[in-house]
Amino acid sequence: MKGLCYLDNNAGTALAPNVLDAMLPYLKQQQGNPSSSHRFGRLAKTAIENSRRQVADLVNVSPSQVIFTSGGTESNNQVFSGLAQQYQTGNVLLSSVEHPSVLEPARELSKAGFNVEELQVDTDGVVKVNHLADAINEQTRLVSVMWANNETGVIQDITALTAVCNDKQVLFHCDAVQAIGKEFVDFSAAGVQLMSLSAHKFGGPKGIGALITKKGLNWPALILGGGQEAGFRSGTENVPAIIGIGAAAVEAKSSLSHYQKHCRSLRDLFEKRLLEMGSVTIFAQHAKRLANTIFFSLAGFDAETLLMALDRQNFSVSSGSACGTGQQTPSYVLTAMGVDDITAQGAIRVSISLQTTVEEIECLANVLKKEASRFQNLMNR
Repeated sequence: MKGLCYLDNNAGTALAPNVLDAMLPYLKQQQGNPSSSHRFGRLAKTAIENSRRQVADLVNVSPSQVIFTSGGTESNNQVFSGLAQQYQTGNVLLSSVEHPSVLEPARELSKAGFNVEELQVDTDGVVKVNHLADAINEQTRLVSVMWANNETGVIQDITALTAVCNDKQVLFHCDAVQAIGKEFVDFSAAGVQLMSLSAHKFGGPKGIGALITKKGLNWPALILGGGQEAGFRSGTENVPAIIGIGAAAVEAKSSLSHYQKHCRSLRDLFEKRLLEMGSVTIFAQHAKRLANTIFFSLAGFDAETLLMALDRQNFSVSSGSACGTGQQTPSYVLTAMGVDDITAQGAIRVSISLQTTVEEIECLANVLKKEASRFQNLMNR
């Protein structure tokens, strides 16, 4: 294999075909402010609304339900800040394996007087429907459970979870950042009221995302000012990025079936090679997972040592969430799943894409095999 091999697509993806070309006019000559009434402003406004329709089409909603934000983190924060604006207290339920952009705003709510309870998961990282049903009471204001986990790739049964919440008339928020572009996500069919997404996870640019809201749910704004985004998110719109997320949405929808087939075949190949080595743990191996994600641990290795060894061999992988790198503690996701600290400390995430090849997967497997053999030889001295 020649050159660098990028296998950290859950952290960020390359721009999908046509995305840059769609953005370029708005990075160069189309400088109009969408709030301006002149021709340049109207052109920018029209382009934004076209992108809004493209994103809406990806998740099966009306364009009016799409609020553009700076990304998944802002969208998640708007959910929790909005809750605080509507209630002084109450119960909030969220899974113990949520992304930090859900966990941290929820913890801020707890400081403000809300009772925040984490729903425990099973050994596959799945929230049990009966556990959620038992945890909901008359004071429950919001439930937040992610569609797919960013580390393990495990997919939650969102429809079953929302059925419980809708029956009890409790709002349900879903962080779908890792699912969009990898799974078929139908906001309306899923029964959620609020959903977050981020463009750079499905072939769009960084710094743009959206909060999808149920029709008629006038969710409070996080950022106030000039009243852009129908008052739901003020600030001059990032027009090029908005055009980018629209173009990425079109590409993601059209390529989903091919994407899943391609990634699943490479994931299965890589896991086969891993299991041939022995002394390998593949987390949530038999759970329903994203087609592109493998989270595993090689016995005897800590993640940082293995990451550096792979980086020297031109492989870019991660030890979990890109938003939590630099911390030498075991993955809290694996801890919640009951994985022991030593095994969790060695966890490596490989996340592939349409650009990933069989050759790259075979080369990575061979490098890991050599590293494992070298370690075993050192242990036997």
